[in-house]
Amino acid sequence: MRVVSLNCSNTEIVHALGMSQCLVGVDVDSDWPPDVVAALPRVGRDLGIDPAKVAALRPDLVLGSLTVPGHEAVVAAIEATGLPFYAPETTSLDDVHADIVEIARRLGVPERGHEVVASMRAAMPARQVAADAPSILVEWWPKPAIGAARRSWVHDIITLVGARNALAGRNEKSSSIAPPELGDLEIDIVVISWCGVPTARYRPRVVLEREGWDAVTAVAKRRVHAIPEAYLGRPGPRLVEGYAALRRLVAADSA
Repeated sequence: MRVVSLNCSNTEIVHALGMSQCLVGVDVDSDWPPDVVAALPRVGRDLGIDPAKVAALRPDLVLGSLTVPGHEAVVAAIEATGLPFYAPETTSLDDVHADIVEIARRLGVPERGHEVVASMRAAMPARQVAADAPSILVEWWPKPAIGAARRSWVHDIITLVGARNALAGRNEKSSSIAPPELGDLEIDIVVISWCGVPTARYRPRVVLEREGWDAVTAVAKRRVHAIPEAYLGRPGPRLVEGYAALRRLVAADSA
């Protein structure tokens, strides 16, 4: 089977399923595992996926996504080529698990999909959320500040590690935060996980020096930490790394 993956998480799912040999093309941002993706043809980035390049690779299956706003145009362009595709709108952690199972089914290794999900569940046990559990803001973007809200797999992971999502009261996938709203939010820890920004360029001072955020507990106590977007922003197997990193922060906070 010939597979083209249009986003990082799907590339990583295919690898976790033991089917890397099926990949014949990936998007520009797919970077894991490096030895697998290094030599593969690139078909574009994000909303700039080139349908002609995808079609030229003669895939039996194209793996896309409707998670990021605007990707519906990419999916429509691929659909217009007549190529077989799978492009879910992943929101919750349960959705992530379901996507892995479905991709495994389409690749002809259904049992492997269930094994990967079982492994993820075992690595991400639910911890009790204590009354004094810290409230965490996972920040996707700094200007304006945008964080993971209730309808997200990150919300689910924050709950699993025994903490509270600072934006749990917002029934959205993500939400911007303006200084006038800060008085209504409890933020004990800020986690920088900026999308599309290399981890080496994460700067906690951007949050610590942000105008109007002085009274935020996380800023006042300098509890601003970085976790790679690859571990929290990609709905795939490496979310277990994000869980582990968040769990360490919670444990340190309660120590």
